[in-house]
Amino acid sequence: MSPGGRAGWVGTWAASASGTDPGYAGRTVRCAVRASVGGRAVRVRLTNALGTGPLRLASVTVALGVPGTAAAVAGTVRALTFGGSPPVVVPAGGQVWSDPVALAVPDGGDLLVSVFTGEWTGPVTHHEHAHQTSFLSGAGDHTADESGAVFTATIASWPHVCGVDVLGEAVGAVVAFGDSITEGTCSTPDAHRRWPDHLARRLIAEPGPTRLGVLNAGISGNRLLTSVTSPNALSRLDQDVLSAPGVRAVVVLLGINDIIGEPRHRDPAPVVAALGQVAARVRARGLVVVGGTLVPCGGAENHTAELEGVRLAVNEFVRHGGAFDAVVDFDAALRDPAAAGRMRPRYDSGDHLHPGDAGYRAMAEAVDLAVLAGSPGGVGADAAVDDEVVAGDPGGERGGQEHAGVGDVGGGAQPGQRRGGPPAVDAGRPVGFQTGSVDQPG
Repeated sequence: MSPGGRAGWVGTWAASASGTDPGYAGRTVRCAVRASVGGRAVRVRLTNALGTGPLRLASVTVALGVPGTAAAVAGTVRALTFGGSPPVVVPAGGQVWSDPVALAVPDGGDLLVSVFTGEWTGPVTHHEHAHQTSFLSGAGDHTADESGAVFTATIASWPHVCGVDVLGEAVGAVVAFGDSITEGTCSTPDAHRRWPDHLARRLIAEPGPTRLGVLNAGISGNRLLTSVTSPNALSRLDQDVLSAPGVRAVVVLLGINDIIGEPRHRDPAPVVAALGQVAARVRARGLVVVGGTLVPCGGAENHTAELEGVRLAVNEFVRHGGAFDAVVDFDAALRDPAAAGRMRPRYDSGDHLHPGDAGYRAMAEAVDLAVLAGSPGGVGADAAVDDEVVAGDPGGERGGQEHAGVGDVGGGAQPGQRRGGPPAVDAGRPVGFQTGSVDQPG
């Protein structure tokens, strides 16, 4: 809730750019995503963060989805515009928000974002490991189809789409900033059993001021210090975390890949310093920053006694170093009391590093919800100007002028920006586009 007591735009779903694929020119991609918290209107964020040239999107829609299928709930398909125009060109390195549209999204509701690109425009930015099935049509623009019949192929990534925001009664959003353990590796596909999914359900079920969206900013293999298979955490912090609409709190769970992946850090000092930098940058925005201890991984590939010592040193810093406002002790929640440094068998997926479904649930249950609902602040919270955006304007054209459409070059508050304040990332782009500081994966 904004300081004036009115609800603003809040992120309900997100996926971080992790790589590229060749794209799907002449076909329609239908991305299935799940909202963490509901609202009465939506806007969609599309990305070309890792693209090498301009990305032309000919047609984009959003709809409520029939769970587990490519079919849209009848009567819910909404065509999206960008500054009042259906097509949009997203510059290389940029992202764009759609104009708002009226759509009643339930808590935990399934959404379908359909994108048609009529021509090949170079590599397409995606989130590679979605752990959720999305859909691909044959030739043609099928963005407006309610039926899923033409979507005969499936994909396991999320191309183009990097965020969905809702306008409703949520008081803000929590960003889970991490690696494959946050992304949900080894959770059951299409079952929404990642630890941020469980956290979202806890927040909705809990009475009181905990109506928060949950945004998953986990990338498999992600590191604090090095861009190997994805942009490193320090380089993507602004775009994936600090500019998230309505963000109030950030849970940081990073560092294990810096320790056990190549190149390995056998000295905890660089990892600790990087975590401290993340925490300081989050705190500088007036946000609550929660440190997550690194999970036990004895028996995992590349794990050694020497590297276990590094993990323990990093956890000591997270618990007692004073960098974080609060700590969620994932290590304590998962470790086996009968086997030092190892995960309880019932929580272990089998690779001794990633939890399974039960382990991810235990992680979510270890989070103190009251901490996440602490005082909001910083430029991550949207301005309290949004109640009128969709009222009497179901098509969202007027709202696009308020909220960073392509044609709006100065009047409205950008996501991540209070009215009268600076843009969260880059004031040099036209409002509606945002260029991140991410590195191209090496």
